[in-house]
Amino acid sequence: MEFGYPAGTRSVGVHFKPWGLALFLAVPAVELRDRPVTVEEVWGRPATEELRDRLATAAGPREMLTLLEEQLMRRVCETAGLGLVRHTSSVIAAATGAVAIGDLSVAAGVSGSHLAQRFKEVVGITPKRLARTYRFTATVLSIDPAGPVDWLELAAGAGYYDQAHFINEFRAFTGLTPTRYLDLRRRFLREHPGHVFDGGPLPAA
Repeated sequence: MEFGYPAGTRSVGVHFKPWGLALFLAVPAVELRDRPVTVEEVWGRPATEELRDRLATAAGPREMLTLLEEQLMRRVCETAGLGLVRHTSSVIAAATGAVAIGDLSVAAGVSGSHLAQRFKEVVGITPKRLARTYRFTATVLSIDPAGPVDWLELAAGAGYYDQAHFINEFRAFTGLTPTRYLDLRRRFLREHPGHVFDGGPLPAA
């Protein structure tokens, strides 16, 4: 498997906070969950082709970023519940997912069902799912693939209530057991030393 781009390739992209994409959507984020969606499907073919052509003829990365930023700013729309979701997401992120969702709804002065509904509309998933994602990501990033891994200690430190819970979460997010994932990660490091992807969790295949 090769991890790279052909010579002469130029690319530009945007990294959104969990709540950020909703500002540029005409539909609730939950409608796009669990399926691949192209920019063309969201913004339409004419607008997407125009943007692609302009980016392709831009003089360099700075101009490409400016063009993309201008396109995004033209498409910003009002998003109900954004303030609530943005604040709650920030709390979840700061705690790397180790937070009681019920406490968050109480602190925000809304019901748990209201908070969950707003999250689905803005982020596409519930706050509980977002917290699980942050916790799992932080756990995987804490793994040093070059050394021995104490899975029991790792799971306990991340707040998983037992080893079975940890393994189930690992399978849910990666489709692999922890040991299988580590084997693949180590193989990648051997075959691609110094690769830019070394700094984080990798796709299994």
